[in-house]
Order: sequence, then structure tokens, then C-alpha cells
Amino acid sequence: MSSQIQNLSADLAIALEPQLGTLSISGLRRLSGGASRETWSFDATQADGSVRELVLRRDPPTRPGWPGTMGTEARCLRASAQAGLAVPQVVLDTDSPDLFGSAGIVMERIEGETIARRILRDEKFQDARSHLGRDCGTFLAGLHAIDPQEVAPLHKADPLDQIRLTLNTLDMPSPTFEFAIRWLEQHRPEGSGTAIVHGDFRLGNFIIGEDGLRAVLDWELVHLGDPIEDLGWLCVKAWRFGAADPVGGFGTRHNLIDAYQAAGGARVSLADLHWWEVFGTLRWGAICMTQTHAHLSGLLRSVELAAIGRRVCETEWDLLLLLQPEAASQALDQAAGQLEQIEPSETRVMEDGLRGRPTAEELLQAVREFLTEQVMPATEGSVSFHARVASNVIAMVERELVLGSQQDQERLDEFRSLGVGTEREFASAIRDGKFEESPDSLVSTLAQGVLSSLIVARPTYLDSPITARH
Repeated sequence: MSSQIQNLSADLAIALEPQLGTLSISGLRRLSGGASRETWSFDATQADGSVRELVLRRDPPTRPGWPGTMGTEARCLRASAQAGLAVPQVVLDTDSPDLFGSAGIVMERIEGETIARRILRDEKFQDARSHLGRDCGTFLAGLHAIDPQEVAPLHKADPLDQIRLTLNTLDMPSPTFEFAIRWLEQHRPEGSGTAIVHGDFRLGNFIIGEDGLRAVLDWELVHLGDPIEDLGWLCVKAWRFGAADPVGGFGTRHNLIDAYQAAGGARVSLADLHWWEVFGTLRWGAICMTQTHAHLSGLLRSVELAAIGRRVCETEWDLLLLLQPEAASQALDQAAGQLEQIEPSETRVMEDGLRGRPTAEELLQAVREFLTEQVMPATEGSVSFHARVASNVIAMVERELVLGSQQDQERLDEFRSLGVGTEREFASAIRDGKFEESPDSLVSTLAQGVLSSLIVARPTYLDSPITARH
């Protein structure tokens, strides 16, 4: 047993004694997943021989979270349990590092599946998928009916102001994000009141059994806001994990709305839900930027976080599909030539060039083959995962070597036609509303630029399903 596990086991036994009496801790192991918090599974054997199956969620001891958030999460879990919602029972919570090294929550362990792709594809979850949309609508109606005073205090802020503040802080200009923000500002719905908003209600934060939704986890982003925010976030394309159905990859918008309203939720129109889906898509893009900024700033160097920065164009493409689907389709037709140029590098004739062979592209190919054929099969867990990420990054750079110069020149020509010189100038001009008199040219330039980035970053994303708004 490692010293870390031994020490944490001892801390847990002491911390839980006032609630559960004298006990022993066994089977302590850290679970995978969780970008900002650690999750540990363990068994607590009490003096009478009974066993409590528990989970500890805590801040990493070296990276404490925002003060008070763990207590807020625990209050929301307790209030949700009191309301009869599917959440784990909280045994102990603390915002202090004194009990087990950092702020944390101990709660009951619920059996089930959390991996989204298994939930969406495994045959044993077929029946659960058939009513999971209704389960989600019913859960959210129950959550939004809880009096916010039961879990006070909760933070409330204007969502668009928060997005703008984040983007200004990151200083990573995106013309498409500016276009989306202007659309959101001009089409803001009246609102459906104020409620407790989970903030990250999606697959990955659910425990699913063959019988359906068993528990909703990860309440660290809970806040006060418009309740439709939770429904819109569930519809964001990123949370479909490659499946076609528009609600989490498992349901339709109509079924979600019907179940939500039948369970007492506020009236929801498709237009309002669409606004919050657009907002959620933009929010996910800002989160991706925030993650890659952590790498670029040196706060947390990581090949995974570095790669996420190049996936922002996926979110930009999703925004255009939501706001300007015809322009996105036309741009895709025009990009057929670029897609043909990124065929596997071994089918192209290599030129010796100034530096001879192997060329830069061939060197990258060799490293990629090493990662995929030797490192990944010989490793597991985090190392294997990050080797796969690194291999994808190298493939991305290979495509940029093939297309980059051509794309850069075409982009400069597009900018000249609009009277700007850079992406930053283009984004600033959109923010100032300078192209509203020529919307067709603006949207065409946005779509062509996003598509060029996407073809380099992840061309297979263009094969993912596109769904209607219903």
C-alpha cells in the first residue's frame, strides 16, 4: 500500500468516526476522470460488520478550489435528495483541508455506468436510452422547483457578461464567437425566472443503470440562473459524443420539453431552447480556450490542454451550423479541394528539398507511428491516453504542413476584401457591428475560415451527424 493511500485511509477513518462510529477503510483507489477534482472509491467497515460503499470527492491538495464551493455542492445534493431526486446521499462535507487534506465531500457510492460512449452504444442500455430524455426532463423540473433559499447563498451573474469577461481575459480573438455574441444579444429571450441551475447537466456527470438515470453528479458549477440553461446545455453537440439524437445523443428536444413541463417545469419554447443551446455551445468554446490558456500560460503544461486549443474550431463550426446552416453547407462544398489534399502522406511523392529526406512531414509521420504502434499498446491509463492525444497533434501538424501556406494566402485575400488585416482586426470589427450591412459576405468569410481550421485540426468532425432543431 502506498503512503498516500495509507495516510488518506487513516484520515478518512478519523473524519467519518463521528457519523459512522469506529470503522476501518479498505479498497481505497482513485477513479479516473474529473478535470478539477479527485474522486476516490472506498469501503468503510463499521464495528457491527456492515459495509458502507462510499466515494470521496476532494480538491487536489496542491490546487485548492474556490472557498466555499464544496459546502455549496453538498447543500445542493442534500436539498435534491430531500426533494426525491436521483443524487448520492452525502455523509460528510467540509470546506476545510483539516479532515482529509483538502475540501471535500464523502457520499454513498452508486453502481452504474458513467462513460458516455458506453451508455450511448452498449446494447444493455438500450431500454435506459429509450426514456433517458424523459428522466432528464423530470429531474430538471424537480431541481428547478427547489427554493433557492434552501441552499443559499448561490452566485448569480448575467451569462453573456460572464462569457465576455472570460474572452476578454483570455485575449484569444475569435470572429465567430463575436458573431455569436452579437446574435445572442439581439435575440435574448424574456427568461423563465430564476432557479437553481446545475451548470453541467450532461452525460459524463450521470450514473446510468439498465433501469435509467440513477444519479446526477458533479455539482461544482451550480448557480442561480434561468432554468432553461440546463436544458440547453444538455443539447450542446459536444455532449452527444458522436451520436445523432440532439438531446445528449439519446433523445429529442420535444421529448425533453414535454417531460420537463409535465413534471412541473416552466414553459419552454423551441426558440428559447435554441438560444440556450447557442449560448451553451459558445460557453463550451470559451471553456476550451480557458483550458488551453492554462497550458500556454505555464500554469499546467499538458499536451491534452494544448490540443484542446485547436478544437475551438469545432465549436465555431457548431455555432455556424446553429446560426447559419446554409452558409456552412456552401463553405463545405467549396472546401472539397482541401479535403482531397489531406490524403495519407505515404501516397504523396516527397521531394528532397533543401534538407533532404526524411522531410519534416516524414519525420512527424515516424513519430506518430512510434506513438500509435509502440507506446500506446505498451501502456495504459493516462500514458496511453496522452500518447493518443500526441499522435493526433502530430497528424494535425502534418495536415498544416500540406495546407497551411495555401490557407494563409486565401485568408489574407479574404481579409483584404473586407478591409481588415488579421483575425484580431476581423473579430474587433464584428464586435463593433461594422459588417451588418453586408451579412452574406461576413458569414461566408466566417464559414470559410472556420472550415479551413477544422480541416487541419480534425477533418473527421465534418462527418459527425447534423440534427434538426426538433
